[in-house]
Amino acid sequence: MEGLDAGTVDFIPTYNGEEEEPELMPGLFPNLLGNGASGIAVGMATNIPSHNVAEVIDATLELIDNPHVEHERLMELMPGPDFATGGQLVDSAEVLSEAYRTGRGSFRLRGVFHAPEAEKTEDIEAGIERLGGGQWQLVISEIPYQVAKGKLIEQIAQAIADKKLPILEDVRDESDESIRIVLVPRSRNVDPDLLKESIFKLTDMETRFGLNMNVLDATRTPMVMGLKELLQNWTAAQIEILQRRTRYRLGQIERRLELVDGYIVAFLNLDRVIEIIRYEDEPKAVMMAEFSLTDRQAEAILNMRLRSLRKLEEMELKQEKSELLAEQEELNKLLESPARQRTRLKKDLRALRKDYAEDTALGARRTRIEEAAPAVEFSMDAMIEKEPVTVILSQKGWIRAAKGHVDLAQEFKYKEGDALAFILHAQTTDKLLIAGSDGRFYTLGADKLPGARGFGEPVRTMIDLPAETQIAAMMVHKEGGKLLLASSIGKGFIAETKELLAETKKGKQVVNLKGDAKLQVIREVPENHDHVAAVGENRKLIVFNLEEMPVMARGQGVMLQRYRDGGLSDATTFVLEDGLSWQMGGSGERTRTENDIWQWKVARGAAGRLPPQGFPKNNRFG
Repeated sequence: MEGLDAGTVDFIPTYNGEEEEPELMPGLFPNLLGNGASGIAVGMATNIPSHNVAEVIDATLELIDNPHVEHERLMELMPGPDFATGGQLVDSAEVLSEAYRTGRGSFRLRGVFHAPEAEKTEDIEAGIERLGGGQWQLVISEIPYQVAKGKLIEQIAQAIADKKLPILEDVRDESDESIRIVLVPRSRNVDPDLLKESIFKLTDMETRFGLNMNVLDATRTPMVMGLKELLQNWTAAQIEILQRRTRYRLGQIERRLELVDGYIVAFLNLDRVIEIIRYEDEPKAVMMAEFSLTDRQAEAILNMRLRSLRKLEEMELKQEKSELLAEQEELNKLLESPARQRTRLKKDLRALRKDYAEDTALGARRTRIEEAAPAVEFSMDAMIEKEPVTVILSQKGWIRAAKGHVDLAQEFKYKEGDALAFILHAQTTDKLLIAGSDGRFYTLGADKLPGARGFGEPVRTMIDLPAETQIAAMMVHKEGGKLLLASSIGKGFIAETKELLAETKKGKQVVNLKGDAKLQVIREVPENHDHVAAVGENRKLIVFNLEEMPVMARGQGVMLQRYRDGGLSDATTFVLEDGLSWQMGGSGERTRTENDIWQWKVARGAAGRLPPQGFPKNNRFG
């Protein structure tokens, strides 16, 4: 607010018109960039981070000396934001430079892991405290700007509770006047870099700060400015404030000189002045007429105290007049010379910079600007502890996971009227593929399934499976695998398992179905299989080359077999040289293989012929 009483800015009425307030603050401190600003108005917003004051002044001085300075040079002097809470800017210099060139952009800001009590330098920088016996812990010493410490700790604790951070055992707040958040890994074998990356990914230890330098120019028009344009406008404003302060001071000097000249006249004619005051009825008018004094000068002489009439006072007045005239001359030169104004502004800025120098508590940079190393690529699945489980899915859609690989023939309890639909062995790190009869595939993590002590939970609470849709299959996702998918009308294709994984509860539509058609066949295709066998409800069998089946991510597919009545009953893949096998009736443990299957081999889409004797009456391969 320095200079408010020196005529540097205009005053405007307050909102209720009862008082006045300055239109802007005239102080030399670069408040807009130094402290930043944030706000929302109708149809526009601004968001400017805080910066290092010394760096802002350095950039401004460079701009004053060289108005045509390149943007890159300004970025060397003022490389980016400097937040009060520290942290680390991890974007590249090019990203930061482009944001400041246009006035819009965003920066990635991270908290800092730092352990000052560690013994080794590399551990101090990495934020690792060694506890002995191979144990260690991570220490967070700085958190991103505008992130509440309590919220961050709550996020980390919630991630542990939700099993999103299985490699982290505990989080502790040991902060006093400085931040100290301790992360305790579940095992000493946990990779510290993996733990850090997971914290950055899952919590507000990494945030984005949006830069939007939407400000008012000299005509009070809102506009987005780049760094150079903003500094130019601020410099111009400071020059105008300097000019107004100078004019105001010149006015003060002029008024003071008027009084000083009057006092000197009084001292030169002291006896006559005393006489006029003692004997004249209107001494003021007489003095004005006799000594050519102004009204202010005469009034000031009449108000003088007797002690001011000493000889020393006369000498001081002459000295004051001399000093005022010298100052007046300098100020007039300043007003007449833009070069002098720039020099004066630089002098004032350098004086201000001393209070915010790099070696002072106020001026030391808090936020480090270091481009982050390439992120450690990791899957959240890699943090899941691998344990064997047996997954049970009932006919009414209740799912659970028993610990260990139990006997698949074991009896399990179900709700009344319910029974087993699917059962399989898996690992907690596996993804389960659930296929709906409507051709949509869903994905479930085996680690997220309820335990097997009760009846489990309805699978429809985990995936958005329509009530009228039946579950056609459940299997473990195998990387690089392929599935034979076919609808009840006989159309199908080969799908790669990677294309079946769904990212959301809504699942992923894979097989497009029309009318009353449903997903009939979901079978794994081993790498060495080379032929497809399909059997219709009309009990006709057809065999053709697997190469005739297209590999698709989504669609209806092609016709496997032609039917006059009915549709597809089952399909499978096999190795022609090994023959076609199917399960016999009874317990299902007996298998029969037909080696002379070449008699049924035709082109895809043919009607086929009756199967070999002994083929199951249910028209299923097993």
